[in-house]
Amino acid sequence: MGTKILEDFQWNEVTKKLPSHLHEFIVKQPYKEYTAQDHAIWRYVMRLNLNYLPTVAHSYYINGIERSGITIDRIPKMEGMNRILKDIGWAAVSVDGFIPPNAFMEFQAHNVLVIASDIRTIEHIAYTPAPDIIHEAAGHAPIIANPEYAEYLRRFGEIGSKAISSKKDQDLYEAIRKVSILKEDPQADKKSIEESLEVLRKVQENMGELSEMAQLRNLHWWTVEYGLIGSIETPKIYGAGLLSSIEESKLCLSDEVEKRDFTIQAAQVNFDITKPQPQLFVTPDFAHLSYVLEKFANKMALRTGGLKGLEKLIESQNIGTIELSTGLQISGVFTNVISFENKVIYIQTKGPTALASREKEFNGHGIDQYPEGFGSPIGKLENTNLAIEDMSPKDLEVYGIYEGKYINLYFEGGIKVSGKIITGKRDVRGKIVLISFDNCTVTHGEKVLFRPEWGIYEMAVGKKVLSAFAGPACANSFSNLYKVSQSKGLKRVQSKAQLKLYKMYEEIRLMRVESIIKLDPLIIILKDLKEKYPNEWLLGLEIYELVYGKGLEIESQVHSHLIQLQLKSTYNKLISEGINLIKQN
Repeated sequence: MGTKILEDFQWNEVTKKLPSHLHEFIVKQPYKEYTAQDHAIWRYVMRLNLNYLPTVAHSYYINGIERSGITIDRIPKMEGMNRILKDIGWAAVSVDGFIPPNAFMEFQAHNVLVIASDIRTIEHIAYTPAPDIIHEAAGHAPIIANPEYAEYLRRFGEIGSKAISSKKDQDLYEAIRKVSILKEDPQADKKSIEESLEVLRKVQENMGELSEMAQLRNLHWWTVEYGLIGSIETPKIYGAGLLSSIEESKLCLSDEVEKRDFTIQAAQVNFDITKPQPQLFVTPDFAHLSYVLEKFANKMALRTGGLKGLEKLIESQNIGTIELSTGLQISGVFTNVISFENKVIYIQTKGPTALASREKEFNGHGIDQYPEGFGSPIGKLENTNLAIEDMSPKDLEVYGIYEGKYINLYFEGGIKVSGKIITGKRDVRGKIVLISFDNCTVTHGEKVLFRPEWGIYEMAVGKKVLSAFAGPACANSFSNLYKVSQSKGLKRVQSKAQLKLYKMYEEIRLMRVESIIKLDPLIIILKDLKEKYPNEWLLGLEIYELVYGKGLEIESQVHSHLIQLQLKSTYNKLISEGINLIKQN
C-alpha cells in the first residue's frame, strides 16, 4: 500500500491503535469513482431492505442504521461513518475485497470493521459473492449498536486472529477471492469464471481435516454473515449477508431453508459463497453466541498448547507463537519439534524469530538477534522433579546453574546442553526465562542441534508448552506479516455510452433532490433510454418514482417501458418490487 494512502487516511482514536502490519490492507475509499448508477444501486437495495427488514430483522437493525451514520440515498463515506461509530467504540476502514482471514479477524479484535470499497454491479444487485459496501456497511454496521453483539464481534476477532491456519486455507482464500472478483467484472469472459469456479470447487472438496481457522470461518459465516436469532419457528435476521441481500433476506425465512439450533457443531458445516445457503443456524440470543465461541476456544491450541498445538503450527508454515509455562513467548515459523512420551522436548524455528513476555518483545531479542531461527529444549532435567523455572537461587547454585559455570544439562528425552553460562534473563516477577551459553553444544542422541561456532546459545526456560497460536506475540515484532493476494480488485473500464448513462442517472437524481421536474430534459432522457439502453431497468424506475402521481403523460410512457422490460424474466422481480415500493410510498 502506498504511503500516499496513509497520508490521506483520517485516523481516529480507534484506528490509531491498529498495528502497522495491518496498514497495508487499508485503501482510500474511492468515493469520487462511484458513478451515479452506483449510488442508485445503493439506494434501490437500501429502500427495498428498509421497507421489508423492520418486520423480520433484529430490533437493533433500524436503530443501528441511524447510529452508524448510514443514509439511504447515497453511498456512505467512511469519514462520516467513523464520526458516528466512534461513539460506540468502533471504526471502519476501506479494503480491497476479501483480505486474509487472520487479518480480517485482527481488525475486528481492534473494534474496526473492514468494508470492501467496491459496490456490486447492477447485474448482481440482488446478491453478490463479493464483499461490497452494501454488504459491509448496511449489513455489518447496524447490529454493532447492540453492545452484547459488538462484544461478541470483538472477542471473535481476538480469538479468530490467533486461530491456526493450514496451507489449504490460503488456497481456499485465494480461490474465493478470484471467483468474487471475476463474477463482479463485466469484462470477465464466461470461460474464466467457469475455470475459477472449478478451481474453487476442487479446493473445497479437498480441504481434508478442517483447521482451527477453517472451523472458525464456518462459525463466523453461520453467525456474523448468515445468522438468525430467536426461535426456530419465528427467527429474526441479524447476519450481514442476509441483511444486505434482497433475495436471501426473503428466502432465508421460508420453509425452503432448514433451520437448526446454533451449537458448536456449526463449526464443522462448510458453506458455498456462490449459492443460497440450504440451512441456517438460529441462536436464542447474542449471549449464546459468546457461549459457543468460548466453548470452541477451549479446544484451540491457544488454550491447550502441547505437542498437538506445535504440530499445527508446523503444518501451517506461517508465523506462530508458543507460550511456555514461564510466560516466555517464542514467535517465528516453527519447522521442527522433538517429542518424548507425547511431550515436547525440543522446538525449532527457521528464519526471523522474536522472544517476548506478556505480548511485549524483550529488548535485544527481536528478529535482528535471531534472523536464522531459534531452538531450545523444553521440559525438566533428568532425575529431578524440580524444573529449572521452579528452582530458587539456592537450588540453581546446587545444580551448578549460575554465571561463569561450565555445565552439562541433561533433559528428559535425551536433549543435552553443554556450555558455559554467561547470564540469565528474568521476567518482571523475577522468574528465570532465558539462559545464555558460550561455547555451547546441544545434542539429541547422535544428532547435533547447535554447535559452538554458531555463536551464543540462548536457551528458553519452560517445562511445558501452555499455548500455541497464529501470529506473533508482540504485534510489532514482524513486518509484512500477512500474504497480500496477487489477485487485485477490478478496475472498471467505462465506455462513452456508459458515461452518458451515468450522466442521465445524475440528472434524475438532481431533479429528485431538488423536487423539480424538468419535463423537456426528462423526455429526452426517456427517449435515449428506450433507444440506446434497452435493458436499463433501474434508471426507468428512478424516472417512474420521480413522475409517479404527478399527473404527467410521461408517467404512463415510462410505466409501459418498465412493463415491457418485465417480460424479460431477468428483471421481472426486481422491477415489480421497485414499482410496488414506489406505489406504497
